[in-house]
Amino acid sequence: MAAGYLRVPADLPAWQTVYWYFTRWEDAGVTEKLLAVLRAKARVAHGREPEPSAGVLDSQSVKGADTVGKDSRGYDAGKKINGRKRFIVTDTAGLLITVAVLAASWQDRDGGKTALLGAYLSSPIRHVFADQGFAGRFVDWANTTLKTTVEIVRKPADQRGFAVHPRRWVVERTLAWLTAHRRLARDYERHPKTSEAVIRWAAINGVLRRITRGQPARRTFT
Repeated sequence: MAAGYLRVPADLPAWQTVYWYFTRWEDAGVTEKLLAVLRAKARVAHGREPEPSAGVLDSQSVKGADTVGKDSRGYDAGKKINGRKRFIVTDTAGLLITVAVLAASWQDRDGGKTALLGAYLSSPIRHVFADQGFAGRFVDWANTTLKTTVEIVRKPADQRGFAVHPRRWVVERTLAWLTAHRRLARDYERHPKTSEAVIRWAAINGVLRRITRGQPARRTFT
């Protein structure tokens, strides 16, 4: 986390103290554990099983600030974005399972492996929905290596203009919620692992709102 970009509310300790706790909690895996516990609680509250059996995979390219080094940034020619790409897996309710942050130049079929492996190791998910960017050898790799089925949700041939696809909308909505947090509007972090941590904190905020309000979190700007 770049010190020059770190701003904390006046009623919190100095940024050095906040960052000290931030790094040590990450070393201890606090965000992964907290997110898993809260996700299970939110799922049960909505009549679901604590652990998901299916997930949704997607990616999002975001511009990188000057603090993002050349060694971890790239150019997404399709989106015309210079920065990083976030790969996330959510459950079918849009709750974050895992996140992987890579250079924006990574193709979906390659970068998706890191996120899917994270979901495989941390959840019982063995069926994943994804868009056409993940079609091809990624599907074969997931089936052979992880014994996970990747179902490609394709746009109907007769579709004209925008249309909501339920299996893809949940993860796209989650990405929109994440970028509503000012810190995630673009990537400011020196290290990709720090970006992943900030994303998990934002997801924790969203799950807490869902639990306390009894419904999906609304888009807020914080």
